[in-house]
Amino acid sequence: MNAEIAKYIDHTNLNPSATRADITKLCDEAREHGFFAVCVNPYHVRQAVKELSSSKVAVATVIGFPLGANLTDIKIAEAQRAISEGAEELDMVINIGALKDKNIDFVTEEIKTLAKIARDLMLKVIIECDLLSAEEKVAATQACIQAGAGMVKTSTGFVKDGKGATVEDINLLRGTIGSARLGIKASAGIRDYEKARALIDAGATRLGTSASVAIVQGGQPVKSGY
Repeated sequence: MNAEIAKYIDHTNLNPSATRADITKLCDEAREHGFFAVCVNPYHVRQAVKELSSSKVAVATVIGFPLGANLTDIKIAEAQRAISEGAEELDMVINIGALKDKNIDFVTEEIKTLAKIARDLMLKVIIECDLLSAEEKVAATQACIQAGAGMVKTSTGFVKDGKGATVEDINLLRGTIGSARLGIKASAGIRDYEKARALIDAGATRLGTSASVAIVQGGQPVKSGY
């Protein structure tokens, strides 16, 4: 059992059909294996907080997910509600279209606004690498640094035929970050220990996956949604 990798993992279920029983199972597994956090949709935050109240497992939720095209006011309201219900970490999606329009000021200011709301909580910024050029990935990461985010995150896992987290992208993001204080969350397509280990070795400081149990038990790769 590869228990040492568990502390990197956000055990994730963002399936739109997830039930209360599914979230209970997610929380039970996170507690049993010592994962860093669970990551759930906003509807399930209150349940996850209650079920994990006696554990060290953090509760993360998503903001502007999965498209990132919500108005900033809506992302603000989502974040405030999630925090009021006990979420300890927020994974927000940037406005990808604005980035592609080279409206980097808008992207940066939106991240900065959410960082102020998060305050001492962890804000992870999903830049959706599968939809970006290398230049855009660098620009988005620089925006995260300037805006005071806690982590840059590779993917939502919802891009059709997307690659998800890759070692190449982690290397690019790590090189862009340099000595700045910004973590990297690799997410989507992480289904076995070997890939998880390679991403960490490349510089990922957190992993988002729904195949967490198989990873820590060193089992065979599993077909899994984000």
